[in-house]
Amino acid sequence: MVLVLDSLTTAAVLFIVSSGLFMIFGVLQIINFAHGAWLGLGAYATVVTTALGVSPWLALPLAFVVGGVLGGLTERLVVRPLYARPLDAILATWGLGIVIGQLITLAFGRDVQMIPVLMTGTVDVLGTAYSAYRLTAIAIALAIGLGFVLALERTRLGLTARAVIMNEALARALGINTARVRLATFMLGSAVAACAGVLLTPLTSVDPNMGVIWLIGCFMLVMVSGSSVRALALACIVFGTAQVAVGTYVSPILGGMTVAVLCALMLRLRPKGFAGV
Repeated sequence: MVLVLDSLTTAAVLFIVSSGLFMIFGVLQIINFAHGAWLGLGAYATVVTTALGVSPWLALPLAFVVGGVLGGLTERLVVRPLYARPLDAILATWGLGIVIGQLITLAFGRDVQMIPVLMTGTVDVLGTAYSAYRLTAIAIALAIGLGFVLALERTRLGLTARAVIMNEALARALGINTARVRLATFMLGSAVAACAGVLLTPLTSVDPNMGVIWLIGCFMLVMVSGSSVRALALACIVFGTAQVAVGTYVSPILGGMTVAVLCALMLRLRPKGFAGV
């Protein structure tokens, strides 16, 4: 039972952490390599709220606002001039991520920060005591996935975003302000990524480079998912389960490499990944 729960919660964490990057890639077709920096900013929002003596849960709205504002500035000043040059955009966002990491180091130092857990206690699941927070991660992942589906199908931004995904030139000809859609998407994706950083704090150490550890896995999951929420969820379940199995029965170090290696292997054998499944 512990193995099953570990697999489900690991898949949920992977989905939460990848969702911001997935949102930006799905609409803009740009890989945002500053994603790790947004995760770090969110985690350090928790450091700030803790230092102020308030509930660490208040880091979520703080991270959402800071991530959204900085995401908007990034899209406007860094990414927008490079939409026609995606490789240059990747390099630019990678460089931006390094700069943000250094700024975090200047502000907070290199030491690992100790953060109070967001939720304590355990829940009995079929006779097995399991972390309440990790179980909550499943509910959060389901809420994010449902939010994606509803936003794409029931909101004006979602409908215009789908139009941009399918045919940006036609969407522009129909009067849709594609620049505004891109800006809103980048801001929302960055804000979600920062919130994911807050939610990571009970599960990993908080340091200026913490986001780099998650970046490659998120990147590979998004690549095998394309622009499908269902494909991303399936990829997180399959590869999250594999990560737990390898980490439990073979080696924790190899377990940490499992997602990236298996995603790369899948892209080699099936270039479209889980898209269309």
